[in-house]
Amino acid sequence: MYHSVTRYEADPYLVTVTPRRFEQQMDWLRRRGRRGVSMRELLAARRAGSAAGLVGLTFDDGYADFAGNVAPVLASHGFSATLFPIAGRLGGDNEWDPDGPRKPLLTGPQLAGLAGPGIEIGSHGMRHVRLASVSDDELVREVAGSRSLLRDISGQQVAGFCYPYGDLDSRVVAAVRRAGYEYGCAIWRSGLTGTYALPRTFVGERDTGPRLRAKAVRHRIGGLR
Repeated sequence: MYHSVTRYEADPYLVTVTPRRFEQQMDWLRRRGRRGVSMRELLAARRAGSAAGLVGLTFDDGYADFAGNVAPVLASHGFSATLFPIAGRLGGDNEWDPDGPRKPLLTGPQLAGLAGPGIEIGSHGMRHVRLASVSDDELVREVAGSRSLLRDISGQQVAGFCYPYGDLDSRVVAAVRRAGYEYGCAIWRSGLTGTYALPRTFVGERDTGPRLRAKAVRHRIGGLR
């Protein structure tokens, strides 16, 4: 689970990895015979029993730095990934993080240019809000509305949903299923863990080889229900 990849001076929410560290992390995967893939590809391989050596790479929020600092590195390694932009904030910034530096988000045309065989486009909702606390009507707009908008922009089916803040409950998961998504990405394991609440491992600037190895082991031990 990544967010922003860029140089920085302050990062109070721990959402940023420098380009140099990110490239080191991708090199670490490749040297160990691992291949970074989109969640769509990972889940299809898992169903076919051929997921060994594959690592799902996800990027939340749709930061503009993805275009210059992430996509070229992925391509150079032969990797793919899933990008989860916020449909209603394209071209804006991360105003939901009031104490951090302003980070620009991808515009609609930039997102359309990134969508392709190597980059899967998923949804991170319309506004980046805690979905368990919104009304039923708002939930439909956040989940189904964002999918419709991102489908129009990207030309992809938008099969995956990523829960802002990892905030979900059974009502939110049910809304994601009804909206036609094929899977959902959470953060932590919970009683809802499964295809529509897939746990992920946070990767940050401090994660060198030994820490990545430990996180991989911890993630495997947890398993999926």
